[in-house]
This record gives sequence, structure tokens and C-alpha cells, in this order.
Amino acid sequence: MFSSSRNLLLSYRLTPTTRRRMQSTPLVDELFQGHIELQRGKGWVKPWRLPHSRRALYPSPDEGLLARAETTSGVRLRSATTSTQLRLRFLPLPDSEPAARREGFHFDLTIDGDLVVSVSVAPGGEEAVFENLPAGDKVVEIWLSQEIPVSLTALEGDAPCHPVADDRPRWVTYGSSLTHCVRAHSPARTWPALVARRRGLHLTSLGFGGQCHLDAMVGTVVGDLPADYITLKLGINTIGGSLSARTYPAAVVGLVHIIRQQHPDTPMALVSPIGYPPHETEPSPVGYTISGQRRDMEDVFRRLQSLGDTNLIYVDGLEVFNLELIERYTEDQCHPDGDGIEVQADNFDRAVMERLLSSRDR
Repeated sequence: MFSSSRNLLLSYRLTPTTRRRMQSTPLVDELFQGHIELQRGKGWVKPWRLPHSRRALYPSPDEGLLARAETTSGVRLRSATTSTQLRLRFLPLPDSEPAARREGFHFDLTIDGDLVVSVSVAPGGEEAVFENLPAGDKVVEIWLSQEIPVSLTALEGDAPCHPVADDRPRWVTYGSSLTHCVRAHSPARTWPALVARRRGLHLTSLGFGGQCHLDAMVGTVVGDLPADYITLKLGINTIGGSLSARTYPAAVVGLVHIIRQQHPDTPMALVSPIGYPPHETEPSPVGYTISGQRRDMEDVFRRLQSLGDTNLIYVDGLEVFNLELIERYTEDQCHPDGDGIEVQADNFDRAVMERLLSSRDR
């Protein structure tokens, strides 16, 4: 299992700290990674995972899709520094209950991919402090909480921080709450973050809890991003009735087609739904099943492959998280807990990423 045991992980509750002379780093665009667009207000910057300036193009009931896109799953600040203490300031965090019965919202700091410090900030909190960092030159990434919006006001350190280019291969993944991972132990321990850190990839995670309905406009966002690898984990949000046996296969075809306009040869994986007992074989309100979605996605894959898409692979979602794992790691027969998410990372890495990365070497 992916584990923090190989890292020098220190977990903190946020408490008053010794105030050192701190230097402020401008929150320039180049610091941010894993976002789609930055919204700037008077003294604050908010990352979005869909284009905020074009938000009118992403309609959903009660603006549910935009509400998920406003959260910062996979978003991070990347800089080179010699600081041994960093302080991230933000507008007061939402006064809401954190997921998974946690007492606070987590912010992580990684160095060269290793998780070094995880900080818990209570609802309404306004700063996260990362202390006792190793001395000397290093590249740090501060991972923002995966479950809430974060509007940043300052980044401070006891030495200057400088944006640093990220030349790692770029991976874009799109999916549902199972990709969003609000139940992960912390933001650097969502399964996309774990896989990206293990494989040395630049991650953009477009996991939108309850809102992965194969939107054409999300397909255009994926297509417009630079990407060396693309994974599409599709289906479970649509089983409630937004797509049927008639419309789901066509929506998968359309989404791939939109992305292929900009990425004709990029290695891409179609991943069908993981185990979901309520509708494995029991028809949904529109007469569809999860097992039917797996069958139909594999059929779509074979059709596209027959037309010459040799850089597309298909992976059965049960290889990523099967029914036995659902029983062991979920309370609601759907969403893995923090430990289950780390199992999911292992399985996704083996079943999907290993194949996808090797396809580029062919």
C-alpha cells in the first residue's frame, strides 16, 4: 500500500508558533499548479478547477459543478526555497464540518514528492504553518485542502521563495467524487496525488464530487490542457439517471472525440466504474446497471480502437476497486475511506498507470 511511512511525515494541529522574521512571496501565477484558472480579488487569489471567467458555460442544478470546481483537490503552490518555516495565509476557511469526522481541514507540504508535514486547520482558520523543514535548497509543494475552496492572501517564509518550473510529464485525470477524494487522509494522499508523487508526474485532477456527467465543456477543458497522459474514470455519477444505455456509450464516444481534437496521439485510458453494490445488477431508474456501463465502455473502446485509436486503453473498474474492497473500506457502499483510497492508489497505479506509461515507450 502507498504509505507515508517512507516519508519524514510530521502531523500537526495548528497552534501558536514562535514568530520569526518572515519574508512575503508575491502570489504570482507561476506559483500555482494543478488549477485551471485563478480568480483575483482585493488582496486574495482563489484557484479554480474550471475556467471561472467562463463559468456561465458550466450549468448544473444549484451550480453543483462550479461548487466542486471551486474546491482545490490536487491544487498546490510550488517553489524553490531554503526556508525552514513557511506560513500560508488565507481568508477564513468555511465554517463547515470537515469530511470523514476530522476536526480540521488538512494542508500538506511535500519535498521532491515526499510528504514531510501535514497541518490541520480548524474551520474558520486563516493560516497553515509548516515548521522544522530541512535546511538547504529544496523544491516544496504546498497542497491545498481537497474538500473546500481556499482564497490565499500570503505566502511567507524565513527565506525567499521563488516559483520553479515543473518539467515533469503532465497527467490530467477526470472523474467523480471517487477522484475528488474528500475522504482522503490529506490532500497529498488522494489517490491521484499518491500516484502522481510515486510516478513523478505533474497532476491536474478534475474530480468533481457528484458532478462527473461527461460534460462536453469539461472535455474541452481537458483538451485545452497540455497533457502527456489522460485518464477518464467515468460512469458512477450517471447511474442515477442522467445517462442511460442509449446515451452513456454515445457520451463516452463524444468526450473522447472532443479531447482527441487537441490530443490525437496522447496515451489515454478509459476506466469504467468501480464496484457499486446498489446498482451492479439492479437497474437504475432508467433501467441501466453498473455492469452494463462496464460492458458498454469496453465496447466503445473496441469501436474506437478499430477506427485506429491505438493510444487508447480500457481498464475494468473492478481492477481498481472491487466489491470485496467496497465491503471492507466503505460505509456507504460507494466511497472508500482514507485507507481504502490508498489501496485504490496502489491498484490504479498497477492496473492503469503502468500500462499507460509503458504505452508511450512502444
